[in-house]
Amino acid sequence: MLSRENVKRILQIGVSLSAERNLDKLLEEILSNVMELAHCDAGTLYLLKDGALHFEIMRNDTMGTYEGPSGTKPTLPPVPLKKENVCALALLEDRTVCVADVRECAEYDFSGPIRYDAMTGYHTRSMLVVPMSNREGEKLGVLQLINAQDESGAVCPFSEDMTLVLESVASQAAITIQNVRYIQEIKELVHSFVRTMSSAIDQRSPYTGNHTRHMAAYCEKFIDYLNARAKKGEGATFFSPQRREELLMSVWLHDIGKLVIPLEVMDKPSRLRPEQHEAFLHRMEIIRLKGEIEHLKGDMSSEDYEGLLAATREAENLIGELNIGRPLTDEQKEAVEVLSGRTYRDEGGQRPWLEPEEKAMLFIPRGTLSDEERKVIESHVSVTGRLLSEIRFSKELSHVCEWASSHHELLNGKGYPRHLQGDEIPLEVRILTILDIYDALTAADRPYKKAKTPEVALDILKTDAKGGKLDEELVRLFEESRCWEG
Repeated sequence: MLSRENVKRILQIGVSLSAERNLDKLLEEILSNVMELAHCDAGTLYLLKDGALHFEIMRNDTMGTYEGPSGTKPTLPPVPLKKENVCALALLEDRTVCVADVRECAEYDFSGPIRYDAMTGYHTRSMLVVPMSNREGEKLGVLQLINAQDESGAVCPFSEDMTLVLESVASQAAITIQNVRYIQEIKELVHSFVRTMSSAIDQRSPYTGNHTRHMAAYCEKFIDYLNARAKKGEGATFFSPQRREELLMSVWLHDIGKLVIPLEVMDKPSRLRPEQHEAFLHRMEIIRLKGEIEHLKGDMSSEDYEGLLAATREAENLIGELNIGRPLTDEQKEAVEVLSGRTYRDEGGQRPWLEPEEKAMLFIPRGTLSDEERKVIESHVSVTGRLLSEIRFSKELSHVCEWASSHHELLNGKGYPRHLQGDEIPLEVRILTILDIYDALTAADRPYKKAKTPEVALDILKTDAKGGKLDEELVRLFEESRCWEG
């Protein structure tokens, strides 16, 4: 007959198992709880994988050994699913095996435990083997308990009442294991989908194909670095597994808004759009042909015609030099002004060699995007927020939308889209921003600039931090971590 204390303990076990979502911790709880409930000296928990029973946790109180998630990993080979092995037999036949004394039992093969005893000096006597299956009857694993003890600590057989109790607990444990596995599988499905979608977004453009993947790799290493410092008492910033997962998910999704950005803007490698550059070159060819006609008709001297040919070639070379996105010199700006003042005649009258919109594009001070195009690119952050707001994230991922859609905010309030500043920007967003800027600076696949070395990129980050844009302490720690290496 079960004592009131045991009944209470069984109920507590049910509550604790139902609440645990970490599989390793769950397995530890299962074995420790059933050993305590059965008042036994040793136990092993096996899980069925790839057609064999794998040792997950082994505990022997007399020998002072513990192998499993929180201890050393079990090194024993898996147990084949053969009826000669009592733990395999229990699972195959879906029945509990209870033995009062393994050395006096001829029904099962206990040569394994006896060999173990010979090597260690331990003495295995009573044994209880309980199979674990879920509601659908799927076999999950086995609980094997050794040497039940009476109130005086002497080894005794497992009682019939306790066997029924442990079968009930094992059944509940199996269901919980399956539920936790389902949760892990669902989470992995979500993560793999997010990674695939993120990669697809990056692959839209040949110029950002590795951006998010690089950021995620840097982020993992940086988090590990911060956690290592915190464990040594060198810093207060520590990322729990949940917080780590939430930040990494934000990294993977931070550029999802680029799905709606036109490729001709996102991939623009030069100041002039391709059709603008083509139109300019076509215009120069027309000017040369008109000059040739006038020269053949005798309306233009050979000297003027050669001068015209040279001028159009010089114009083409000038535009080619300016089109790559580097800052213009004063001499180049003057040359553009001169070029925009030249005209030629066509059916519609006098036309400029350089159209006003082309001139405006060539005068873009930084990079290849006009103010209007830059606003289109910057809109991807707002789009990220709108898209992610439609997703019903779990409580553990509740900050993903906020963090992912804020990665262009700066501490001085000059970021976008909401112009957050100071304490309005969470630490996770500050990290995301640093990672984003660093990878953009060092990327070797951007058409409008050369990749900067890590040293130069770090100098830029430190300058931005001193200027109030970035978190100075985080930039310092980022440099210390060297998370981009290896």
